[in-house]
Amino acid sequence: MEKNKISFRNAYFIYLCVLVGFASCAPEQSTDTEKSSRVETLPFYEDATFLPHWLEAGSDDLTDFHRISDFNLMNQEGEIITHENLDNQIYVADFFFATCPGICPQMTDNMKILQEEFMNDDEVMLISHTVTPERDTVDALKAYAELKGINSEKWHLLTGDREQIYKLGRLDYFIEEDLGLGKEVDDFLHTENFVLIDKNKNLRGIYNGLKSNDIDQIIADIKTLKQEVNP
Repeated sequence: MEKNKISFRNAYFIYLCVLVGFASCAPEQSTDTEKSSRVETLPFYEDATFLPHWLEAGSDDLTDFHRISDFNLMNQEGEIITHENLDNQIYVADFFFATCPGICPQMTDNMKILQEEFMNDDEVMLISHTVTPERDTVDALKAYAELKGINSEKWHLLTGDREQIYKLGRLDYFIEEDLGLGKEVDDFLHTENFVLIDKNKNLRGIYNGLKSNDIDQIIADIKTLKQEVNP
C-alpha cells in the first residue's frame, strides 16, 4: 500500500514537471497593447451625421469642404487664442465647465492622458471650451488648471463670448448627439464628446471622452494624421 502511494506521488511529480516544461516552451505573449488606427488614412466629416468622406489630403474636393471657423477666445493665462495659434497643428477639442460635478472630471482626466502622451510634440495641442464663460473667468480657469495639473503650453482652457463658444460646439464641431433637434443659444451645451481636428482645420474624428478605448483610439489616430502629407 505504501509502495503504491509512493508511485502515485512520483507519477504526480512527473506530471507537474511535464506541465512546467510545456509552459517554458510556449511562446511568450506580446505585451505591446498599443492601439493602431482602424484605417491607413482618416475620413473627413462635414456635418452632424458624421458620414465619412474618404478624400485625399490636399484634394480639390476639400477646397470648399467644412472647416472649423476662426474664433477669438481667451485662455487660462489671459492670452487671446485664435486659429493662428493652431497653425500647422493637430488638436483635440472638448467642452466642459470647471464646477461640473458629473462627467467633466473624468473627461479632464482622460484629456490629461493625451497631454502626457503628446507633451513634447509641438504638432499636437488640446483645447477645452467652457460652456459657462460667465462663471469660468480667466482666474477661475487658471485655478482649475493648477488644480488639475494642466500645462498651459500644451492645453488651452478657453473662455469668452458665450454665443461664439456655443456656435463652435454646435455648428463647427457638431459635438452634440441630438441630431435633428433645433437648439437655441440659451440651450445648455453639455457633451462628453472629443473631436479631432487636422492641420487644415478639417474635422477628422469624434470620440467618447469617457471611454479609455476611445482615448487610445485618439492617440492612434493622431499618429496617423501626423503621417499625412499636407499641401
